[in-house]
Amino acid sequence: MIWELKKFSELTNEELHDIFKLRVDIFVVEQNCPYPEIDGKDPSSFHLMGKVNNEIVAYSRLLPPGVSFDEASIGRVIVAASHRGTGLGYQLMEEAVKRSVEIYNLPIKIGAQAHLEKYYGSVGFVKASDIYVEDDIPHIDMLRAL
Repeated sequence: MIWELKKFSELTNEELHDIFKLRVDIFVVEQNCPYPEIDGKDPSSFHLMGKVNNEIVAYSRLLPPGVSFDEASIGRVIVAASHRGTGLGYQLMEEAVKRSVEIYNLPIKIGAQAHLEKYYGSVGFVKASDIYVEDDIPHIDMLRAL
């Protein structure tokens, strides 16, 4: 696994295409959740890609404070279906947290699908809100201190 972190302006056209395709395949098609995937937050974010043989198989975006929350944030956390069940999701979140702390040196707040509370809890996030519905999916806010 090769981890690459890039600003939006550093992404190649192919990487941007592959990121958007992976995100739409999972969040819109697989989860049957029509919503505006391109939300205007990508240009101000860092993009963490896990690649195998130059194929993006894990991805998340690292958002600066003030974009989604007052704190720094991690979003669009995904592992390609072909690589699930391997522990890659945990590696992805560990890498995302490490990189976010290196860049922003702030607590990290996320809007997590509620059924993933234990997963995010395994990398230090704690529940910080009641359940709310976003895009017809139950979510909770979670916070990770420095």
